[in-house]
Amino acid sequence: MQKIYYPYEEFKEDLKLLTEKIDQNFDAILGIARGGLSMAQLLGEYYDLREVYSINTIGYEDTHKNESVEIFNIPELKSATKVLIVDDIVDSGDTLVEVLAVLQAEYPSVIFVTASIFYKKTAKIIPTWYVKEPKGWIDFFWSVDLRKK
Repeated sequence: MQKIYYPYEEFKEDLKLLTEKIDQNFDAILGIARGGLSMAQLLGEYYDLREVYSINTIGYEDTHKNESVEIFNIPELKSATKVLIVDDIVDSGDTLVEVLAVLQAEYPSVIFVTASIFYKKTAKIIPTWYVKEPKGWIDFFWSVDLRKK
């Protein structure tokens, strides 16, 4: 499997492209931890929103996909009307499908829209907005930079 390093500068430019595509208002941002956390924080600053939350999922161990997605630390979203859910990549789509199912069951009156930087066309679900399709395994800067010697 080809690994492709994804640097901060490219991330920043792709987030700018993502903001140009997002054509709806929302009153909260929810980052899927861990990959969506950097996106959520920067988009919260960009949109001047303090309602930036996270939800935890475990769907991979290193590069190996787990059989199921574990979801925990569901945030309190009762005051939200529309929430932007962000994640770094929609690979199989399992994580996003499960997160949406849990959130829609917990908050049936909230509208959820989704955004990612990367989206694989073979995924089970298409995010509302995305920037590009990955051409291999993405090594995001937040996963590798502190480990570099």
